[in-house]
Amino acid sequence: MKGPLFYAKILLFGEYGIIEDSKGLAIPYNTYEGALKTATALTKSQVDSNQSLKQFYNYLKSLKTSKIHLYWEEFNKDIEEGMYFDSSIPQGYGVGSSGALVAAIYDKYAINKITILENLTREKLLKLKNSFSLMESFFHGASSGLDPLNSYLSLPILINSKTDLEATGIPSQKNGKGAVFLMDSEQVGETATMVEIFMDKMKNEGFRRVISEEFATHTDACIKDFLQGDVKSLFTNVKQLSKVVLGNFKPMIPQEFHQIWQRGLDSGDYYLKLCGSGGGGYFLGFTEDYNNTQQILKDYKLELVYRF
Repeated sequence: MKGPLFYAKILLFGEYGIIEDSKGLAIPYNTYEGALKTATALTKSQVDSNQSLKQFYNYLKSLKTSKIHLYWEEFNKDIEEGMYFDSSIPQGYGVGSSGALVAAIYDKYAINKITILENLTREKLLKLKNSFSLMESFFHGASSGLDPLNSYLSLPILINSKTDLEATGIPSQKNGKGAVFLMDSEQVGETATMVEIFMDKMKNEGFRRVISEEFATHTDACIKDFLQGDVKSLFTNVKQLSKVVLGNFKPMIPQEFHQIWQRGLDSGDYYLKLCGSGGGGYFLGFTEDYNNTQQILKDYKLELVYRF
């Protein structure tokens, strides 16, 4: 048995801001994928995955809610028969490893599931997001539900607010010099820990003002520029966003990356931002000359996401 593929996702803009109801833009990232599979003889990693699925099953069953309707017997039977999640998506890297798993479970076992072939109204998207939020809380303690939603639909998602989201189109990639890229910190980030730090910082009035007035403003501008294909304006706003993140999200950026982050701001060769919750995993980079940036950052592993 091999289930359908579910892809990684990249939250281009909106990390942390979406917790506070500002805009976000998430896109599928097809370089990494996961699928449910079953085997009779499992390897060590497959046994670990199978055990995790058992824990996930028990967690979902224990939720005192009528919002998660799954075919429980079939789900449990498949776990007993050796089901595991075969995934190339790196965990703790901010690209939606748990989201892909949640999407796969919903797709296979949800009763009266909303399918991607339907007319995806705002109400249906919200219903999906809420279900996914409950399911993914097993992994992070709190979840927006956006990672599984993006993985499930395999479409770009524009988040206008917590209750207003839509599937959207993004401009076609061009064969230009500019690019969005991932930079590997080669460290694993702990989402729950990072979110806890953020929520603690939100108790500070000054930090709240930075989020609502600076972070959200630049994020919204970046999203607008990206969707409209206004690359010149995008880089102006990405620079401002990168500066705000470095100045206010230092706990989410490992110490050894502060200097390389600042170097990009000073030179204008590239701009870095968080990819997901930070603390490790990937950083997102924006550059108007990817070949040049590859030379500058030759000591780091870079992955191309999108070409301008």
